[in-house]
Amino acid sequence: MRDLSSGDRLDQYELGDLLARSGMASIFKARDTLSGDTVALKIPHVQFESDIVFSQRFSREEAVGLKLDNPSVVKVLKPREKSRTYIAMEYVEGRSLRAIMSAARVLPVDKALDFSRQLCEVAAYFHEQGVVHRDLKPENVLVTADGKIKILDLGIALDESARRLTWAGLSNPLGTPDYMAPEQLSGRRGDARTDVYAIGTMLYEMLTGNLPYESSNPHALMRAKGSEDPRPLTYYVPDIDPALEGVVLRAIARAPRDRYATARQLLADLLDPRAAALRPRETVRTRSWRPRRILMPAVAIAVLAGLGMLIWLSGHRPAERMPAGGAQPAPARQSP
Repeated sequence: MRDLSSGDRLDQYELGDLLARSGMASIFKARDTLSGDTVALKIPHVQFESDIVFSQRFSREEAVGLKLDNPSVVKVLKPREKSRTYIAMEYVEGRSLRAIMSAARVLPVDKALDFSRQLCEVAAYFHEQGVVHRDLKPENVLVTADGKIKILDLGIALDESARRLTWAGLSNPLGTPDYMAPEQLSGRRGDARTDVYAIGTMLYEMLTGNLPYESSNPHALMRAKGSEDPRPLTYYVPDIDPALEGVVLRAIARAPRDRYATARQLLADLLDPRAAALRPRETVRTRSWRPRRILMPAVAIAVLAGLGMLIWLSGHRPAERMPAGGAQPAPARQSP
């Protein structure tokens, strides 16, 4: 078996131009000889096909893709038969959000909000299907000529309904550190709030041209995300709407409990940031509240135990002699 190249045939597909190449896989434009459609094929490099962890992750990516059916997600296709590991997808013309951001650096507020609202819509769809993307970033967002987004790359998506993979190699934090939530960087699996964090980070970057945390050292970046608050957007854009700034900063709060609980909550506030500033913030119930519920009974038991001890001691204290008739004892005479 060898790595494929343009002009090769793979099952029902004829490979065309190489669209992208990463350290683990190549993506080719291809023609489906059965339907005549243009598709894209993601083919892992040969050295990874025998890696059981990589193969399982690749299969999981395909399974998640086949489960999803949304116009804002690149559709995964089912070949008639497969002679090796690869993923067939619809081919979409467009530019990556990264390319758009690199060209403009700071996007107009209305365009940044439009992209972010679309991201919230598709993230909400993911979450309603029990899927967390976990790697939302500008490189994985394709923008078509009419301004619609398409989400790419489900390589580390988490399907809550699927059997959990238990190999140690899959438990390491994966993704792009700049857009990863602090809990991901600490090795946790993540949930809907993990994708909310990534969307908030992209919106921060679209509005300011900078990331909330910037460091060329991944370890320093991880420490900063876990212990420091991000710079306010006004540091870069002094005249930004304070209400919009508040929405973005809530989306990228360090603690998951301080973020929007769902992408739909974030979407609602992005539709009307000023109204969001006037609404009382909802309390997000998370696991971090459990110790407080356990603590209250413990405190009550401790207080009752203390009171019981005081009562017991008072009942066993030696009684003072009282003069007949109940008169108070005379004060002790002091030595001259």
